[in-house]
Amino acid sequence: MNQAILFPDMQSWDEASQSVHFAAQQSGALIECFVAKHKLEKLSGLELDTEQAVIAAFIDYRFDLEEIAEELIEDEAFNEEGHIIID
Repeated sequence: MNQAILFPDMQSWDEASQSVHFAAQQSGALIECFVAKHKLEKLSGLELDTEQAVIAAFIDYRFDLEEIAEELIEDEAFNEEGHIIID
């Protein structure tokens, strides 16, 4: 794991994008990351029908998702808004 990229233990459900929002920090810069609900359903093999179920799945797969986000950050795979999207 690259020590220059940190992931605070914070996440929230974003209803508009149907994704979990979490943050990364690289060299002091805050990077907003999102993982789509359908990606969490695919990882967990479950239908996630409540906000609590989605957040629980995110927590269960946090380490894997942080590794994916880290690779995308290192590859500078930001969307047009400067966010990392795991879809």
